[in-house]
Amino acid sequence: MYIAMNRFRVTLGRENDFEEIWLSRDSHLKGVPGFVEFQLLKGPERDDHRLYASHSLWASEAAFEAWTTSDAFRKAHAGAKPREGIYLGPPNLECFEVLQKVK
Repeated sequence: MYIAMNRFRVTLGRENDFEEIWLSRDSHLKGVPGFVEFQLLKGPERDDHRLYASHSLWASEAAFEAWTTSDAFRKAHAGAKPREGIYLGPPNLECFEVLQKVK
């Protein structure tokens, strides 16, 4: 398994704008080979931002890499230009190979 996470620093007071963008868009993930699960996470509030993270689970790193070059990826990110002032900088992508899973 492979996890890809993007962390977003969202300007305080713009949380609703961010959530509207993410919750109303079509991710185009259903049916993508190797895709397992997606979660949008709302984290703690800091002095100048609220932390959010997108968390996707994949069957393998290769499946994730294939998604990033696919038509589904391009469709999911088409017109995704962020509205002015929502983000404090670009998202921070972090990827992990799953070594242990306990259920």
